[in-house]
Amino acid sequence: IVRLHTGDPSIYGAIQEQMDELDKRSISYEVIPGVSSFVAAAAALKKEYTLPGVSQTVILTRMEGRTKVPDGQSIEELAAHKATMIIFLSVHMLDELVAKLKTGYPGDTPVAVVYKASWPEQKILRSTLDTISEGVKLEGIKKTALIAVGQFLGSDYELSKLYDKTFSHEFRRASR
Repeated sequence: IVRLHTGDPSIYGAIQEQMDELDKRSISYEVIPGVSSFVAAAAALKKEYTLPGVSQTVILTRMEGRTKVPDGQSIEELAAHKATMIIFLSVHMLDELVAKLKTGYPGDTPVAVVYKASWPEQKILRSTLDTISEGVKLEGIKKTALIAVGQFLGSDYELSKLYDKTFSHEFRRASR
């Protein structure tokens, strides 16, 4: 039996309940992950989600729709952190999503919508929270897209300490 999943089955894959049923029946199986669309989106955007001085936290989430989200995990509560946020399964509710995001992020916050990350028909739309909905509507994107939000999409960040000759780490003594 093969259950083929595009991307990483550990994120919004509904695989846990399937594995539990296989376990109950003592059926052995193997999980072979693909590349998650949120990682493929970062590559397509040519961006790093965790830039020094910008964000060291990445929130993977989705808008509440017919499937509820647990208390404390609403878009508004998560937006308050101003961390890098990658939002799955929500592009069809973009206007509502943007309104919720703007409770924490300013309207000029960079945002990108990555449609079908890593597929041949991939599309990338870059804008701000104030204007992203227009472009998404013009392109007719209603599903199979991630929304990436945060200042990591900008150009300002601090250099990492990894290559800083004045910073000591396991493999290098700091020079003065």
